Amino acid sequence: MDVLTIISPVFGARCSVLVADGGACVVVDPGALVADHVVAAVVERGLRPRAVLLTHGHVDHTWDAAEVAERLDVPVLLHARDAYRLDDPFGTLGSLGGAAHDPDGPLAQALALVGVDAAAYRRPADVRPFGTPPGGFAPDVPVPAGTQPVERPSDEHESDERGSGISTPRDEDVDLDLDGITVVARHAPGHTEGSTLYLVAGLALTGDVLFAGTIGRTDLPGGDGPTMARTLREVVARLDPGLQVLPGHGPTSDVAAELAANPFLVRA
Repeated sequence: MDVLTIISPVFGARCSVLVADGGACVVVDPGALVADHVVAAVVERGLRPRAVLLTHGHVDHTWDAAEVAERLDVPVLLHARDAYRLDDPFGTLGSLGGAAHDPDGPLAQALALVGVDAAAYRRPADVRPFGTPPGGFAPDVPVPAGTQPVERPSDEHESDERGSGISTPRDEDVDLDLDGITVVARHAPGHTEGSTLYLVAGLALTGDVLFAGTIGRTDLPGGDGPTMARTLREVVARLDPGLQVLPGHGPTSDVAAELAANPFLVRA
């Protein structure tokens, strides 16, 4: 598995293009101003794009999802509990977002600094959620063929309202079979309700759940401290120590190093 990394200038969000030996590829977390770089890499290397995957719905990880998906003619996949964020990227980011036309909002300022119009955001047209959405009903939009849920014990915690502060239940794993790229989508709520780790070929793409030496914040809408603590204990701490960690921001790491030295995991 080859990994192409593109860092968005907005909040330094990591976009990864995962390339299989046969040329199939998936794009993970295309933030602002990465679309041209992603498409150029696909064309120059003759790759076969299969999907855009989102680790969660915060707009610093999704801003270019519509453009990338449209230009590569692929669907956008994310956990159903974060799908609503694609409709209101500013409002669902809380204090970091504000409103699209609020020039004083941190997100609008970050976009303006790199010449991006805050009003130019587009929701992806072909969004295919997986997992259980709020309310417990299965998504009515199909994910790609070959995608299968993996049974796991049900969680005793329940949540009826997004952002309610009630501990979010954790879904079963979902296997995404994307033209020979098999990705395990592992629900890891806490930063957001639908935060997801993508496990593939010795890699753990952790979004804003796990960083090198720290973890994602839980004070934005949909975040929850007790849920994050449970995710760290029941999901992150049980990962294969040999996995390389590709976080949503900052330097890469590996699970073994984080288990040994990350203070949030040591006390989880």
